Amino acid sequence: MSLEESINSDIKTALLAKNEASLRALRAVKSAILLAKTSGGGTVLTQDDEMKILQKLVKQRKESVDIYEKQDRPDLSKGELEEIAVIEKYLPAQMSEADIRTELKKLIDSMGAKSPAETGKVMGAASKAFAGKADNQIVAAIVKELLAG
Repeated sequence: MSLEESINSDIKTALLAKNEASLRALRAVKSAILLAKTSGGGTVLTQDDEMKILQKLVKQRKESVDIYEKQDRPDLSKGELEEIAVIEKYLPAQMSEADIRTELKKLIDSMGAKSPAETGKVMGAASKAFAGKADNQIVAAIVKELLAG
């Protein structure tokens, strides 16, 4: 079953259960998928494309949560956090920081990177290796730390 079919099925379930948070999140996912399908000139979405869409939606909501918390609006951040939880069910499990650190050490050793000047080279390889499994901001912070010494 494709992601789109799964989302459509889950929308029906959320409607019957009257689960507003799930419904909002699932409708946002469906909308993003439809937008991507129609804006690409008739191209078929790959699984990677679908994962990127989901990651983008989660990232947008996390940014909103940060803004709402800075503005002391827990009522608004609660809704965003609920939507994040629903969307993350469709994403692969995220790697822990310890796992990311271990894999990055191996990657840096295999590439022979020694200085912070090589951060870009390492990040390029790390982005491909951790695609969908780790947040790039966390990866970038660990790469800088490891290359700095």
